[in-house]
Amino acid sequence: MRTKISLQTVRGEFVSRIETISGQSLLACNQCGKCSAGCPVAFSMDVLPNQVIRMAQLGMEDVLQAQTIWTCAACLTCVSRCPKGIDLPRVMEALRQLYMEKYGNVLNPDQIAPEQAAEMPQLAIIGGFRKYSV
Repeated sequence: MRTKISLQTVRGEFVSRIETISGQSLLACNQCGKCSAGCPVAFSMDVLPNQVIRMAQLGMEDVLQAQTIWTCAACLTCVSRCPKGIDLPRVMEALRQLYMEKYGNVLNPDQIAPEQAAEMPQLAIIGGFRKYSV
């Protein structure tokens, strides 16, 4: 797959929105891979954390389709390993927000069966709504 790179995509609206929401400079990442090497849930990700950053750097909106943005545990291991100090969980959160702006909420309370809701811990319900809805 070939990706066309232009100044309009690299410094375009998509990249600017990610940087504004997350407060992180995507171009600071030099792709060392330490975030991916230390990530405790990388084994279950379809796109590794450093690849998510690379796709975002290139303005590839396909990154919004990656399950990785939902898999990230926000444990901050990547932040502690990053030589550039990039807060990757903030970038993942920004990508989740952009996904929900574009496609809508992932979690709809009307889709939870009453018997399931009765057995779910309240913390799980609130955490799910905070992560998967606007």
